[in-house]
Amino acid sequence: MTESDRPLYAPQNFLLAGVGGQGTLLAADIVALVGVALGHDVKKSEVHGMAQRGGSVTSHVRWAEKVYSPLSAPGEVDYLIAFERLEALRYANMLRPGGVALVNDYRIAPGSVTSGGDTYPSEADEASVYAANLRALHVPAQALAQALGQVRVNNVLMLGVLSVFLDAPESVWREVIASRVPARYVALNDRAFSAGRAEGLRLL
Repeated sequence: MTESDRPLYAPQNFLLAGVGGQGTLLAADIVALVGVALGHDVKKSEVHGMAQRGGSVTSHVRWAEKVYSPLSAPGEVDYLIAFERLEALRYANMLRPGGVALVNDYRIAPGSVTSGGDTYPSEADEASVYAANLRALHVPAQALAQALGQVRVNNVLMLGVLSVFLDAPESVWREVIASRVPARYVALNDRAFSAGRAEGLRLL
């Protein structure tokens, strides 16, 4: 297949957000490489923050025929993939009207909460944020990954959920994931991706 024969899929803007240690940057690398495999121009930008201390970690990924900036502006993101519920709330304003937030149903209390200086947002608080024509889907990624025997694959499981929303071959996702994880973990991550796809189809 020549470069000109490659299928070109719809432009997409993604924002991945999590807490240090959740595999946010690996997930962003995979999303970016899937875009490359589809024939897009792809740009990616990362903000590590205080990742080693459990701080916020974000990565923008953009696919298009031509991408001029790696960053999406507020109101431009098509898909927010959040690995923790508070991180989803922090960046909900980045979603475009009708955008989709895929939220790992998991809470990590920040220092301001554990010290007693603040409170973790309630479900009512979350609902009020997502009410403004945004679609928020909560995914039990931690529990599903734990059932597979390794909670750390929750990031790839979330990508399995994302994959059902995109016009990209399932095989491309699996090939990219296999290329980015250690060989001894390929089968486990492939199962995590499958579990995520099954959950995504249930949520559609």
